[in-house]
Amino acid sequence: MEMTKQTRRSFLGLSAATALSLVAPPAQAKKKLPVGLELYSVRDLLAKDLMGTVRAVAAQGYEVVEFYSPYQSWTPEYAKDVRKLLDELKIKCLSTHNSRSALTGDGLKKAIELNQIIGSKTIVTASPGRVQTQDDWKKLADELTAASQALKPLKMRVGYHNHQTEFRETDGFRPIQFLAKNTPKDVTLQFDVGTCVEVGYDPIAWVNENPGRIRSMHLKDWGKTEGYKVLFGEGDTPWKPLLEAAERKGGVEYVLIEQEGSRFPSLETSQKCLESYRKLRG
Repeated sequence: MEMTKQTRRSFLGLSAATALSLVAPPAQAKKKLPVGLELYSVRDLLAKDLMGTVRAVAAQGYEVVEFYSPYQSWTPEYAKDVRKLLDELKIKCLSTHNSRSALTGDGLKKAIELNQIIGSKTIVTASPGRVQTQDDWKKLADELTAASQALKPLKMRVGYHNHQTEFRETDGFRPIQFLAKNTPKDVTLQFDVGTCVEVGYDPIAWVNENPGRIRSMHLKDWGKTEGYKVLFGEGDTPWKPLLEAAERKGGVEYVLIEQEGSRFPSLETSQKCLESYRKLRG
């Protein structure tokens, strides 16, 4: 049978599409970030019953938990019990919050031991302590750098968690920019979003300024009227473009809901925040 011009064009188009499908890989579904809870959000319950609280958080659907500084008083035996619980619940602890004492000497040694037991790969400095001068910030940067070098052979990282102070500029000096510039790129800049928003610094700009270093984020919202009492998604943070920037350029590996308190009990708050996050992310 003779092939018409129209039929020939259709045939050639179909052949080209078929050939392309053989060489072009199918579009990959976007990988969802593990979402966790900074356990400071449920500190009232955690202080009374750590194991029960972690069980409740896992039941809500959280995949990750982050223990904060009181964990530094654990014994190795207790840490092993916590690890058993995490394994049973099939959730992970990817990082911990620590006082500055965990950056050096015996404090660092103990932090390494406890973090290795519970499976955490990042020891985050949650507070700089008393810092007043640029020399104080330089000393902190040096401690973070030294800790980073000590942790690298163990395939672990050190991190730094910002608050408002680090984003405030005084006489042309902004501590968070100094720390980012004067520490190795493998020092994680754990981004506490709400404190950045409160100070008035553009959170998306901060992520874009530090490609690959925003490996974890605290999804704490802030609003002009209620401050940190707002739930995730109720404040002034541009969450959708911020999270897109964090994935595209920041190198974010997981996110952590954090809540300093709200109009609801702490466990109900963590549930509502997780639901809002899932609605936002789809």
